[in-house]
Amino acid sequence: MTAELTDGDLTLQLTQNGEDLAVFTVGALGTVEVRRTTAGVGVVVWALEGGPELAQRAVRLASAYAFGELGFDRLQIEVDPELHSSARVAIRSGFRREGVLRGAALLDGERRDVAVYGMRSDDPRPDSLLGWTTLMDSALPKKRVIAHVVVRDTSGRVLLCQVSYKQDRELPGGVVEPDEDPATGASREMEEELGLALPLLGVLAIDWLPRWEGWGDAIEILYDGGVHDPSILQTLQPDGREILAIDWHSPDALEGLVSPLNARRLPLLLAKPGQLHNLSNGTPI
Repeated sequence: MTAELTDGDLTLQLTQNGEDLAVFTVGALGTVEVRRTTAGVGVVVWALEGGPELAQRAVRLASAYAFGELGFDRLQIEVDPELHSSARVAIRSGFRREGVLRGAALLDGERRDVAVYGMRSDDPRPDSLLGWTTLMDSALPKKRVIAHVVVRDTSGRVLLCQVSYKQDRELPGGVVEPDEDPATGASREMEEELGLALPLLGVLAIDWLPRWEGWGDAIEILYDGGVHDPSILQTLQPDGREILAIDWHSPDALEGLVSPLNARRLPLLLAKPGQLHNLSNGTPI
């Protein structure tokens, strides 16, 4: 089977169409290939002169033909994450960034990562609003959001949790789930960990956390859980798995008990709970 695909002044000629390989020739500029890997799935590769814009147009044409005429359900592009021009071709051709396979390629004896970009036959086209925003969302940075709650007693002490996974005492709360607003995440974590979600009275601090011990950077919101009689501990029930025990601790006795981050910022928050603290790694900006 032969075919000729056109997009304005760009023409692709289907010069080879076997069971596992389709080759589209772009004049003397090079080729775009679709290699079948499993049933309904193929990998798109190109070797073209003429720059990334030409490659983008050629890959779009070849992909549309592979979906419409060759019966593919999914196509993917695999590139070295350091090859930014190839990554841009993938995105602008309609392929969403799906992840990185660490050390999946061997180049000149060196293990290299492989970034995977994928497109399904039923994905919105990249020239539509939904298609473009979905593509950009797949490629733009994403940060974790953490929501913790600062609960105080009438003596000015702070409620800290003894957790099962580290030595440092920790505030109630945790990581916000996808499609969950931070306040809801803080309340959900409190209820899961302590059996009761105390009312949130506002935001005490917004903190940026740099990379640490394998974690990527994150934004943390610290909510005001209010001031309570010390006896409220009797109504809280640690889950016994993640949270082993809870207790009140004085601001001047936190050194060595909590992480260096919390040792820096908790005394600030407890000293001025009526102020919104804008922090970077626990230090006022």
